[in-house]
Amino acid sequence: MTEILLYAFLYLIAAVIAVPLAKRFGLGSVLGYLIAGVVLGPLLGLVGSETQTLQHFAEFGVVMMLFLVGLELEPKMLWQMRNKLLGLGGLQVTLSTGVIGGIAYWLGLDWRLAVAIGLIFALSSTAIVLQTFSEKGLSGTEGGRASFSVLLFQDIAVIPMLALIPLLALPQLQNRAEVLADPGAHHSELSLVANLPGWGHALVVAAAIALVVLGGHYLTRPLFRMIASARLREIFTAAALMLVIGIAALMSLVGLSPALGTFLAGVVLATSEFRHELESDIEPFKGLLLGLFFITVGAGIRFDVLFGEFLLVMTLTLGIMLIKALILLLLSGIFKVRLADRWLFSLSLAQAGEFGFVLLAFSEQSAVIPPDLMPLLSLVVALSMLLTPLLFILYERVILPRYSAQESREADQIEHHSPVLIAGMGRFGQIVSRALTACGIQPVVLDLSPTQIEAMRAVGIPAYYGDATRPDLLFSAGIDEVRLLVVAIDDQERAVELVQHCRQHHPHLTILARAWDRGHYYRLRQAGADLITRETLEGSLQVANQALVALGTHPFTAEQQIRAFRRHEHGTLDELFRLWQEGNDWRANAAYRANFLATVQQASTVMKRDRSDRHANYARAWAPPPKGYANDLSEEDASHYPAQEENGGSTEEQTGPSPSSSGR
Repeated sequence: MTEILLYAFLYLIAAVIAVPLAKRFGLGSVLGYLIAGVVLGPLLGLVGSETQTLQHFAEFGVVMMLFLVGLELEPKMLWQMRNKLLGLGGLQVTLSTGVIGGIAYWLGLDWRLAVAIGLIFALSSTAIVLQTFSEKGLSGTEGGRASFSVLLFQDIAVIPMLALIPLLALPQLQNRAEVLADPGAHHSELSLVANLPGWGHALVVAAAIALVVLGGHYLTRPLFRMIASARLREIFTAAALMLVIGIAALMSLVGLSPALGTFLAGVVLATSEFRHELESDIEPFKGLLLGLFFITVGAGIRFDVLFGEFLLVMTLTLGIMLIKALILLLLSGIFKVRLADRWLFSLSLAQAGEFGFVLLAFSEQSAVIPPDLMPLLSLVVALSMLLTPLLFILYERVILPRYSAQESREADQIEHHSPVLIAGMGRFGQIVSRALTACGIQPVVLDLSPTQIEAMRAVGIPAYYGDATRPDLLFSAGIDEVRLLVVAIDDQERAVELVQHCRQHHPHLTILARAWDRGHYYRLRQAGADLITRETLEGSLQVANQALVALGTHPFTAEQQIRAFRRHEHGTLDELFRLWQEGNDWRANAAYRANFLATVQQASTVMKRDRSDRHANYARAWAPPPKGYANDLSEEDASHYPAQEENGGSTEEQTGPSPSSSGR
């Protein structure tokens, strides 16, 4: 027990130290875990033979990750991916296996051994790629979606690979290893398909898949409803783990990939009302196990083999990664992936994967790979995974900036002039432009997204491609005749630069700007914006108003309180802005922090204070809906009005004059 606790402490402290440092230097958490493993194992020798055993346990993190990925994909979305899934993924596995295996055969290896090596190195690391995509926000890009399609196909392809490898056994090795008689025997002594004929094997596999699909659709919902009614969070967590572990065990028993089985279950549950609860319960276990898996990969690197055959090892590692990257780059061109995303797609999948270790061990056991070749091939797999985070850094810092500049097209010729110019056509700018157009004012819109431009033109709004921070483009848009500039650029720095430029060179303009947060508000105000709207403030206040009403507050009282809070919020901005100017870093600005905390405390006092004039001008126009009015509204509109009590209303209505009669 003591030994287990010590090892657990070593792994955890290595992760706690290495990962934050790696994140701070922009290296990503995956590289931090790998470095922690290298320090624990090869450098300090603090961990040893237990690393391989731990790695098998930690691989369950990949299973959980694919379950969570499946929860994000509805079956309809998966069907839409079928072309890339089968075409892009199928060609990648086939071409990579053929080229790598062909080179191995050309170098003098037996053709069966060459095919096995091709299969092993055709796979990529699902764990590293998806984890990095999630951290860097790349999952929604075209390159990220294409990469996911290939990774999913690779995980599916592991099943026929496991069936094929025993057929490649080398005669000279058969007396040194146990050759498995059938594809299902390698998984475990506990197997439902070990001694079945081919047709029986197929029936059992089909039944297992049907059980996962039908059970996930029909049985899990009543089960989770029953568990949720118990209101015990730990039982729901136990049920989530039970589901994932049970499906993984079932898949292993029938000779299928546990990761594929849990992914399928996730897809089935993607439309369940318990999807978000399952995600929140599984996510911590997935993160810890994946971190442990990456540490074991780093700890398992054989530096004695690396330094003993350094040139050979590095040639094989870089050569295989280069071959895969070129194949992926070719396929991305065939499938018309965007230029910058082609490099993301190619570099992210150039490594070998965690299933490579599984196939290597199985190949040795099946008398396909000689034991003396195992350390070399295992090291190549591990090193390629270790180098992958560096490829992501290369993409982000070198390739992406260059291709972003190359892909930017020439700015459009602006043919329409208007007294209103809107810079930025995101979620905020769209609503502003539509509202002005509906009121008969047709603004000129500038944006760097071709998709948004086409969407605006489709509804009759003059929208043009171009960078609004460029002075020549502003001149082309008639900035000297423009009376009002609305700054709705998503990039905070560029928004501040645009306000500064226009305030300096076009002082006649009235500048309305959207601020992402309080800090952005201060910078826009300092730059010279006339009117600044914090994007989330009004929406948040509306939600707070509705929350008060839902909790039983009379709508008139809720409206009063929210208006008071709004006035207090706006009234404190001047002083806070003055203090912020004295030191822009609020963390180091003690006066600003103290004043901000004071305003938060004052807000509670303001909300509790009785109004000296309960019936301001805005209140006189307010009247509660008549009885029965909500019955004539739609469900959505009626939800804004609470049901009227039979006793005549709230306490405030009974003790004070009616707001509807205050002006009479």
